[in-house]
Amino acid sequence: MNAQLAPTIIDSANWHAELQLRFTARAERTVLGHRKHIGPLLVQRPFYPEGPVCHVYLVHPPGGIAGGDHLQLRAQLDAGTHAVITTPAATKFYRAAPGRVSVLQQHLQIASATLEWLPQETIYFNQCEARTTTRIELDAASRFVGWEIACYGRRAGDEPLVAGQVRQGLELWLSGKPLWLDHLYVAGGRRMQQATWGLQSMAALGTLLAYPATAADVQAVRELELDTAQLSCTVVDGVLVCRCLCTDGAEVKQHLLKIWQCLRPRIIKRDAVLPRIWAT
Repeated sequence: MNAQLAPTIIDSANWHAELQLRFTARAERTVLGHRKHIGPLLVQRPFYPEGPVCHVYLVHPPGGIAGGDHLQLRAQLDAGTHAVITTPAATKFYRAAPGRVSVLQQHLQIASATLEWLPQETIYFNQCEARTTTRIELDAASRFVGWEIACYGRRAGDEPLVAGQVRQGLELWLSGKPLWLDHLYVAGGRRMQQATWGLQSMAALGTLLAYPATAADVQAVRELELDTAQLSCTVVDGVLVCRCLCTDGAEVKQHLLKIWQCLRPRIIKRDAVLPRIWAT
């Protein structure tokens, strides 16, 4: 069941896009057996830099999400498949007029399969009106490692998030039951951005989830001794959760990438192979 969002002001000038993907097993490798898109949200052809694993890059040609835009992704992984999904660049939520909410909904279903969800950072511009929901559904025979990186404001342009609002949802479900439900509300210019119980004056927040995980996996991450005081890692109900607060998204990605490289051989049982698109 998709998260319910409040009504949004929309008109014909806005982008409304939907992308459906289904991965199937064929000849000992994962293929993109079905794809359908409506509007400006699509994928490039699959890549195979590591044999049977299917690497797919999500592309949004407009380059950013404006007020009133509504994007929806649905991806389904059938039994025995393994996919890595990433993006060639950051996702950007642009400034919007009050009430013109931009919506991004992502629904990932994993059935006795393996998914690595590694999108590049999402940048929330000052005065944006953004709502994002990512829901991952899996069963006990599935494996998942994924992250989300949020940047509040544009540090490079010296444009902090002092107005507007961001609502984020990140959910992990196991056989119809919730394992991790994370909902965050960030309002520009509010105290929580500086408070010790909030963002602690940091502009970027990263969350990495991995399943199934154990206390030994947490210990392996802690032994990396990453050079940041704003990182925590624990395991709850078989889900490894890492949180990272930094000054910018590049710093968050650097830390989460090292954690992914540590966890992939342990949980996915494969050496870490970076998506080629990151090198371009």
